[in-house]
Amino acid sequence: MANYKLILDEDFREDFILIAIHCSVEAYKMAYLLNKHLRIRLKRRPVDLDFSIDGLEITFPRYEFEDETDYISYNLLANKCKTERARTVASGGLFGNTKAGEIITEYLIPENKQVDYFLKVFSDDDKVPLRKMLAEINEINEVISAYTADTDKLKSKNNLIFD
Repeated sequence: MANYKLILDEDFREDFILIAIHCSVEAYKMAYLLNKHLRIRLKRRPVDLDFSIDGLEITFPRYEFEDETDYISYNLLANKCKTERARTVASGGLFGNTKAGEIITEYLIPENKQVDYFLKVFSDDDKVPLRKMLAEINEINEVISAYTADTDKLKSKNNLIFD
């Protein structure tokens, strides 16, 4: 019986620009500020980006805009998600067991824990005005800093590939 081996020459990498944003405002306000300064129209997706880690359901807010004239796709993603892990503590008292919870913080990209938001920019024809975009983001008063993140060095890059 003959064995056949299939070799994939195609690299299924999705090339995109990833902008890391340090800002302490809520996700909806960050989307509003980016809409105002970049003149785009980010809207919250009906379904957030969901993960399940150690039995915990973790959701990260996701805002999206498809610029059909310039063929550019924008996705704003929160990097941090605070969730409560419930546990039952046996008190041995009159009222039995009590429920206690501890609040833990999970990250979309754990190797960049200091980053609050990521703006993922994808274009088919590589005509994204990156310098202008970074300058406009850094001009926002609430933004501490914004810069491009090196996607080749990210271990959890697969968390940014969706749809």
